[in-house]
Amino acid sequence: MSPQSTSFNSLEDLRAACLDLPAGSDTAASAVARRQDTLTKPPGSLGRLETIAAWLARWQGRDLPKLDAVKVFVFAGNHGVTAQGVSAYPSEVTVQMVANFAGGGAAINQLARIAGARLDVIPLDLEHPTSDFTQVPAMDEQTFLAAVSAGYDAVSKDLDLVCFGEMGIGNTTPAAAISTALFGGGAEKWTGRGTGVDDAGLIRKITAIEAGLKRHAGSLSDPLKIAAALGGRELAAIFGATLAARRKNVPVLLDGFVCTAAVAPLARLHPTGLAHTIAAHVSAEAGHRRLLEALGLPPLLDLGMRLGEGSGACLAVNIVRSALECHARMASFAEAGVSEK
Repeated sequence: MSPQSTSFNSLEDLRAACLDLPAGSDTAASAVARRQDTLTKPPGSLGRLETIAAWLARWQGRDLPKLDAVKVFVFAGNHGVTAQGVSAYPSEVTVQMVANFAGGGAAINQLARIAGARLDVIPLDLEHPTSDFTQVPAMDEQTFLAAVSAGYDAVSKDLDLVCFGEMGIGNTTPAAAISTALFGGGAEKWTGRGTGVDDAGLIRKITAIEAGLKRHAGSLSDPLKIAAALGGRELAAIFGATLAARRKNVPVLLDGFVCTAAVAPLARLHPTGLAHTIAAHVSAEAGHRRLLEALGLPPLLDLGMRLGEGSGACLAVNIVRSALECHARMASFAEAGVSEK
């Protein structure tokens, strides 16, 4: 990348950015941990609420984190692999749902409002679906890099927390394909019913993924080439946005299976590539729990959700806010005049 632009001009340019990641602030995280030990509660009794506060501090670089600027990004893309009959819905639903987001009628609109988060929906060339990855790469290098750059540019350093979600009919198929390529075990292990395909549709999904893996066997040793050959524009944008968040010190809440698969290549490129992220929930989509386990990301919530749209991530904002309120507003033993053990 040049200093003036966040556009990635080559896969090697992108790879270099993925290998050069800040580690976060040990000082801020330690300050939070010390304060937690003084608050009017048994040590560790708030469980993950305590570690969430320290996580916020580490990646914001502040002893006292804040959540004034929280944003939900929903990236939307269309997929050529839907020609293989892998979805219960037609591709035009992607455009229709983007309009629904704009009109305030989707689940994510309600969840963002109640979480105090701004919603930004970013459609990515919806009139031009990616190519059918059973035949050719879903995206050539420049198409992939443009989508990654669009996601990267969306995230500004003044944000305190971001949630990423997606909309794209058929996109559990590329998510399962990427998961299979990165972690092995065969397509059947990672493939679920997505929007609700029947048994025949599930077989078509597995068959399409197996065909894609065979077609692009020469690319499967490189996480970036996997993301380009088997992914989609919205997945690439989530990858880029997650990379930007790390490099701009913004903590991330990840949504469901598609979102997690989109960022999984970063974990394969850098051993702590997803340290600034928390898995907001485990979805009901087959493969998501397995993928979170492979990535070492324990989910905050398990509510049987499988909607996408960033819905699970946005719901978890309320938990993060609760963690911060307890950290910032609870009295210490000394302040409250409570005896310590």
